[in-house]
Amino acid sequence: MIGSLMMRTSAVILVIGMIWGIEMGIRQDFAMAPAHAHFNLVGGVLLFVFGLYYRLVPAAGDSALAQWQGRLHIAGAVLFPVGVAIVIGKGEAFIVLPIVGSLIVLAAVALFGLIVFRTSRA
Repeated sequence: MIGSLMMRTSAVILVIGMIWGIEMGIRQDFAMAPAHAHFNLVGGVLLFVFGLYYRLVPAAGDSALAQWQGRLHIAGAVLFPVGVAIVIGKGEAFIVLPIVGSLIVLAAVALFGLIVFRTSRA
């Protein structure tokens, strides 16, 4: 089930994100804070919320659209903050990475919105 995959992926991303934040704190170098924050929020929090919805509304999580949405969001949730980190570290020549990652996340969030409207009761 996609909800379980999203929640497990979220847990892994949050652990990595916390370690990353602690490492920045130890070094007292917070240059990567924007990438760290996007990693935790987009990869950790949003994935968990989406996965929780799919677990609470099984009909939503069983759809083929949910499978696409989940996998798309996981890909974007990694590419977006990694792209931000690369731009911070290597420069604007790599700006396409976070742009593509953010557009993938946007598409996944829009699909989630569509799924919620199709499956939730008013």
